[in-house]
Amino acid sequence: MASYSGRGVHGQVVHILGARIVGGGIPVGATLDIRALGEELDVSLTVMRESLKVLASKGLIDARQKRGTFVTERSRWNLLDADVIRWRVDGGGADQLMRDLADVRSIVEPAAAYRAALHRTDADLVALQEALDAMGRARADSAAAAESDAAFHRALLAATGNEMLTRMDMLLEPGLRERDRLVHSHAEAGDPVPSHQAVLDAVRDRDPARAELAMLDLLAKAANDLDRITTGSEGSPEGQPASGR
Repeated sequence: MASYSGRGVHGQVVHILGARIVGGGIPVGATLDIRALGEELDVSLTVMRESLKVLASKGLIDARQKRGTFVTERSRWNLLDADVIRWRVDGGGADQLMRDLADVRSIVEPAAAYRAALHRTDADLVALQEALDAMGRARADSAAAAESDAAFHRALLAATGNEMLTRMDMLLEPGLRERDRLVHSHAEAGDPVPSHQAVLDAVRDRDPARAELAMLDLLAKAANDLDRITTGSEGSPEGQPASGR
């Protein structure tokens, strides 16, 4: 689920074409003229082919004999991929994405908090406290705030003692990072430490009902923060074409 790490012209092409596809600039079913796109972006066919392999791995495109390379149906896209999530947000799809994320979190995280209170270890408490301490230090640094927030929720899932729940971070974290990117870069966002502290305190006290309620309260505050910041906002336009070969 990690964001694509390619840099330089190759990485630019991946992100430009991915943003166009996810944002609807290149519609579902459209056949890609690889040579024309290479000329537009001023890159070689080799760069184009390597970039298309990355997009294919995300489910955005496919290739067939006699049809060529085309944009796949949305149902085939990897909507949990970090880049696809970023392109949806930047393309103006943040509202629906964040609603979906909030729904998933409301199902998973209160139950995870409940179970963490029953099964947490001392090591889990250390990980949760370290993440919370980092959150407190990161108020003026949106990137560090997002990282510490993700670390706290990752540690909470691990504290359940359930390996499958622990790996739910693969489902939640890409969207959570985008949500945090939106929220923590605005001064209007509330202080996240008290609501996270309440969850940790209940988990430490082995009080599952209180941990569940504290998580529900945390999610309600998170939703309010996001509503204040994103109401009426639109995604930014896609990036400019890459240059150079």
